[in-house]
Amino acid sequence: MAHGSRQPSIPPRQLLERTQELGALDAALSDLRAVADGGPCTRHSGLLAFTGPAGLGKTALMTEARARATAEGFRVLSSRGGEADQELAFHVVRQLVQPALATMDEAERVAFLGSWYAIVAATLGLEAAETSHVPDPTGVRDGLDWVMTRLTVMKRTPVVLLLDDLHWADIESLGWLASFAPRAADLPLLIVVAYRPDELPHEATAFRALVDGHGSRPHPLAPLTTAGVACIVREQVGDGAEDEFCEECRTVTGGSPFETVELAIRLRQRHLKGTQDELPTMRALATAVKGPGLIERLQRLGTSTVRFTYAGAVLGAPFSPDLAATIAAIGREAAVEATEKLRAARILADDDGAGGGLGFVHPLIATTIYQSIPPGLRVGMHNAAAESLRAAGFGPTASARHLLEVPCDGKSEAVDCLREAARESLRAGAPEAARRLLTRALQEPPLPEDRAALLHELAGSTFLIEPTATVKHLRAALAEPGIDPALRASIVYRLTQALAHTDRLAEAAQVAAEEARLTTNARVRLRMQADHVVWSMNRTDEPDSSARSRTLTRLAARVAARGRPAERGLEERCILGLRSWDALLRGEPRRTVLEHAEDALRGGMSWTDENRGFEVPVSVALAYMYCDQPGRAEELFTKGMAECESKGWRGSHLAVGQTLFAYIRYRRGCLAEAEHWVREGLRTAQRVEGAVPAQWFAIGILTQTLLARGRTRDARRLADRHDYGEDVPNAVIYPDPRTVYAELLLAEGRLREAEHLLTEVGNWLDGRDWRNPAWCPWQLHLASALARSAPDRAVRHAQDALDRARHFGAASAIGQALHTLAEVTGGRAALDLHADAVEHLERSPAAYDLARALIGHGASLARYGRLHDAADRLYQGLEGAVHCGADALAARARAELSAAGMRPLPLRYPQTDTLTAHERKAAEMTAQGHPAAVVAKDLRLKEQGVRQLLSSVYRKVGTDPAGLAEALETFPRPRT
Repeated sequence: MAHGSRQPSIPPRQLLERTQELGALDAALSDLRAVADGGPCTRHSGLLAFTGPAGLGKTALMTEARARATAEGFRVLSSRGGEADQELAFHVVRQLVQPALATMDEAERVAFLGSWYAIVAATLGLEAAETSHVPDPTGVRDGLDWVMTRLTVMKRTPVVLLLDDLHWADIESLGWLASFAPRAADLPLLIVVAYRPDELPHEATAFRALVDGHGSRPHPLAPLTTAGVACIVREQVGDGAEDEFCEECRTVTGGSPFETVELAIRLRQRHLKGTQDELPTMRALATAVKGPGLIERLQRLGTSTVRFTYAGAVLGAPFSPDLAATIAAIGREAAVEATEKLRAARILADDDGAGGGLGFVHPLIATTIYQSIPPGLRVGMHNAAAESLRAAGFGPTASARHLLEVPCDGKSEAVDCLREAARESLRAGAPEAARRLLTRALQEPPLPEDRAALLHELAGSTFLIEPTATVKHLRAALAEPGIDPALRASIVYRLTQALAHTDRLAEAAQVAAEEARLTTNARVRLRMQADHVVWSMNRTDEPDSSARSRTLTRLAARVAARGRPAERGLEERCILGLRSWDALLRGEPRRTVLEHAEDALRGGMSWTDENRGFEVPVSVALAYMYCDQPGRAEELFTKGMAECESKGWRGSHLAVGQTLFAYIRYRRGCLAEAEHWVREGLRTAQRVEGAVPAQWFAIGILTQTLLARGRTRDARRLADRHDYGEDVPNAVIYPDPRTVYAELLLAEGRLREAEHLLTEVGNWLDGRDWRNPAWCPWQLHLASALARSAPDRAVRHAQDALDRARHFGAASAIGQALHTLAEVTGGRAALDLHADAVEHLERSPAAYDLARALIGHGASLARYGRLHDAADRLYQGLEGAVHCGADALAARARAELSAAGMRPLPLRYPQTDTLTAHERKAAEMTAQGHPAAVVAKDLRLKEQGVRQLLSSVYRKVGTDPAGLAEALETFPRPRT
């Protein structure tokens, strides 16, 4: 079998009054077997949960689950929460995974984890080779998903995960489990969890929703009945135990299996028979099992033993006897003697985990003992534990956990330890844990000269989880005297980011402008000027866009005039990148846009520079898309997204990348691919708390894609589900949300509503001097809305958009404007406009818009009786629409052909991204400057055939004629 040979079955261990729970366990294991064997099963979830208060036998059930899973030949991985370990991020996950990784040497671990090593190494407690990686929580969860999936399938053996005491699990592990568990149903994997429901941490919302929402619900354990208690008691003292005695045992233990077993063992040790006259003795023994009675029993074992036990409770199970002896300040021999006494008293036992050490017989015992430690002694022991763990090489995180329990004392070494531990937490993808540590370090307090840096680190830990707190910390940092200029620049940048993420773009721009005015460092000033431009341009309510644009133009001119391009730093390149984007928005000639974009990219631009942001690199990449070079844009986006993923940034950065990559595919007419990518981007954004801008991008692009595919009802449902079009954020989103919503209104025939909305958009954009119809075609949509009610105004708007498009110079923008002008003009005058639209769009990568123009031209030709020409245009348009995935457009082409009395010809196979030999030859000759007539003669084609070949080339390589030579250098040659 794929999962390996099954081990011989063993008789199941009897658990009293747990028939229902054991039945559920057996059913889950049976389903797992069926999944592994590939047979039918009724499995709805790969999760099984047991709940109940302390002492009701959850751990005994987990032990039984291990035995039965092992007997089935399944692989068992286990972990448990610990009351003392809740502050250790991913502690429960590490217990699960580390035993499997421990069987590998370093080279094997690196090979096993592959590209995920740098992302999850710190999370799993491994030595990370690249310590500069600070992945986001989403990236870490994805990495852990991959690791657990790999562990599940690598040996082709079904896996059972046993997770006990999850009420004491760290928040990070619970968060990962909540996101991963739904995948268990698709894997040969069963997750069994046990916890006390009333003691789950408040932050475990996602875990509660997971367990409460899965098919079978949790299985709550009930206390033992009198009959169950009697069975345990008589097993120890004999069948002569009286019913009244057993009933009283049930009363004093409350039916707790743990307390009943402990009591029964003590009854046997005292040679009791279970008679009524022994009831007072029984009650005294029951009292000694827990609470004050347990502490009294411990005290009788001697001072050294008590201190040793206290140290164990402070360390948390499992603990090292040597470390406990050091903290308790007793010798090795005394520690050995104490261990033996505590074993005999059933307080301590050998831990059965992979790490060995000692553990408490039951968590209730550990809790009772820890709470009984005098406060002063407890603090001292935590302090000693912090020092001992650090000295023993356990690292800052293990030590810092104890410092959280120690009063503030102004110790610089404590601050250093907490800061180091926080950095480890950030590298592990646990910003909440880092925040706790840094908050404590701030309270110590740090030295005055370190306070600003510490506040900056604290702000970094809260950026992804509470940006409003980030703003507060950074403003406090800026108020500190004598800040290092480089640190101050980083603080200011992070502050502007946090303000922008909380939709306070005006404040972000103001902070950057003020810092640019105050600084005496020329490079810092240039950087702050760039930041000011970024946040100003992204405001929908920027007060004087034209003035800011003039300032940016002058600044970019000075930067461009300084030295050679190779000597420019990142600050200068950012200014040039912003100038490129601003020129695009204003509709300046595309040559200007591309020149500045190329200058900005000389020397490279990173998407993951934590002190720079990725707004400028993304804008530069998109400039190529709007300039009819989507192939170059896709290349930059692919590189940028790979950079994000390699660093473990799989949250809002990746969501924006996936979404805008979809936009590029949409602009190229690859609608099915665009829909796939934008849905991926939306899913990524929805996994990240606070990734609102990414969701706005995704919803708008998905709406446009659905409309292009003819799925208007789906687009409406999407808009309604997300309240799209009703509220507009203060940040500039593209495609512009109101314009996209107006497209939806037009598709629904709600022309007046679309007209009013687009008029508002036009006033806003003209007020900012953003005049490029390639970026926002509001005039074209407004012309369509006015075509019936105000045809003259419609023509004026379409003509103005055409003039703006010609000034910009991108063939796709000109072709789209010509197509709309033809549609709203009508009559014979529209025929030449349609032909011009097709000619321009054939020189662009915009396949969907070309299909629209071809069908529009064909329909117009058919109306004037030119059926042969009409058939050619309509068939080309139909073929293009089908290849794009534009079903409604294809239906329109078929309808036009039918209305003209023509039948559609069989469609050719969809185009691929491989050039044919003829296409390659035509493209190479065109790139060398040969006119169409010469190319046609060489290839023995008509000029119309050459234009069709080149149109296909432009769409495949993602560029217009201007970028053809460069694109062909990297585009694969056709096979011969």
